[in-house]
Amino acid sequence: METKREFLKKLGLLTVGGMVGGAMAPAAASNAKSNLFAPKKIVGLQLYSLGRELTEDVPNGLKKVVEIGYTNAEAAGYREGKIYNYEVPEFKKVAEDAGLKVTGSHVNPPVRKYTKENMGEIADFWKKAAEDHAKLGVNTLVQPGMPQIENHDDAAIVCEVFNKAGEIAKDAGIKWGYHNHSMEFQRVVKEEDKAKQQNRWMPVGDVIYDLMLNGTDPKLVFFEMDVYWTVMGQNDPIEYFEKYAGRFPVLHIKDRSVLGQSGMMNFETIFKKAYENGLDEYFVELEGIRSGKTQFEGVKECFEYLNNAPFVK
Repeated sequence: METKREFLKKLGLLTVGGMVGGAMAPAAASNAKSNLFAPKKIVGLQLYSLGRELTEDVPNGLKKVVEIGYTNAEAAGYREGKIYNYEVPEFKKVAEDAGLKVTGSHVNPPVRKYTKENMGEIADFWKKAAEDHAKLGVNTLVQPGMPQIENHDDAAIVCEVFNKAGEIAKDAGIKWGYHNHSMEFQRVVKEEDKAKQQNRWMPVGDVIYDLMLNGTDPKLVFFEMDVYWTVMGQNDPIEYFEKYAGRFPVLHIKDRSVLGQSGMMNFETIFKKAYENGLDEYFVELEGIRSGKTQFEGVKECFEYLNNAPFVK
């Protein structure tokens, strides 16, 4: 029987740093930061990372993002046709004035439970969202919130809705995708298979994330893998890159806190395989700062880590 500790130890050979090579050790990270001559790379930031530090003063906040070194950004403030309370053309100008290119956006529809009855409502939402984001000029429109999935029928409806959203976005010249957390790695079990469940270390049923990947049209739906949440769901990003090659053109690069400081994430291996599979873009996401830093200070350290990392192009 494999314990959680044993699982994470095994995973360290692939995607978790630990004492096995791959993750940048603190001393190496320090040395990398001292490389003042590292060329500036194209690094994107998910603006959700900044929270109130951004929303209290969006124009100056976006300027600070550019001053740090980020070139691209993914928005996460679309509400009622506005982005961070700005009309779309106005927000676009604010970003352009700051020198920042907004290439993606996170958007959630107004409902979590998808049914045959509300599919039209959800489609109408995506039509409006796609129209607004076409004006903004983004490449990607991504749903970061997981719909309610309790069984295989729910999963099938969700995939149908995702395909429709992808079709709508494609008509607007935008790629549509889905961003995971850890819940997608839970399983749904058919009634006839429930008796086969022996213990939690020998699960039965189908992984929700796999149902999403298998049930959506690759021409309409891509997946923006959050590599940290994939590991937190006790799964290996590399295995998914290999099993579903080409489905992950965009990534969220995330760690427990500031990138490269936890020893949990083998970003070198992740980037290498992602590039092999056709990585188009990635965005830094930073949530819980654990050392008293501001969010801006944290995303600055994240940029420095990636800009100095020899495995990041």
